[in-house]
Amino acid sequence: MHYVYLIQSEKNHKFYVGFASNLKQRIEKHNAGRVQSTKAYMPYKLVYFEGFQSKKDALIREKKLKHHGQGIRRLKERLTNSIMH
Repeated sequence: MHYVYLIQSEKNHKFYVGFASNLKQRIEKHNAGRVQSTKAYMPYKLVYFEGFQSKKDALIREKKLKHHGQGIRRLKERLTNSIMH
């Protein structure tokens, strides 16, 4: 399986969208400070993820969430009770 995930910083409440083949291991890396782009804002909580059989489909979804503001905005609207404000 391949995953697209949304994590939220417990420090400043900012979001990060990512891709992983091993979701648990990837979240652990974020929270251990081993991901340069998220290191400064640890710790993180997993807010949402989607699973895909196809790596290509997962990467396409990640790109859409990262680079198309409507996608991430709508996702956050759906997760109102799961995210910190």
